Amino acid sequence: MSMQTIIETKLSELLQPEILDVINESHMHSGPATDSHFKVVAVSDAFEGKMLIARHRMINQALSDELEAIHALSLHTMTPDEYFEKSGKVADSPECGGGGR
Repeated sequence: MSMQTIIETKLSELLQPEILDVINESHMHSGPATDSHFKVVAVSDAFEGKMLIARHRMINQALSDELEAIHALSLHTMTPDEYFEKSGKVADSPECGGGGR
């Protein structure tokens, strides 16, 4: 099973999201790894009333085993209302400074 599929499965079970987009961005970064850089856009009622750090901790805890193999994980966590307010737009991931340059 690919890392992307594992992330999708675990976060779907945890968050029951309205929107879950897991994007493998490994091709945008240096180094030979193919499953090392991911962007997650998660829209869920599970984030209601939670500060950003608490939302990220939820995800980090759910993916604790996988984080050992992931170099970068960009998280965009929103409630449905927040997603609507932003018109579904999220920031681009930053350039990776690591890897085998």
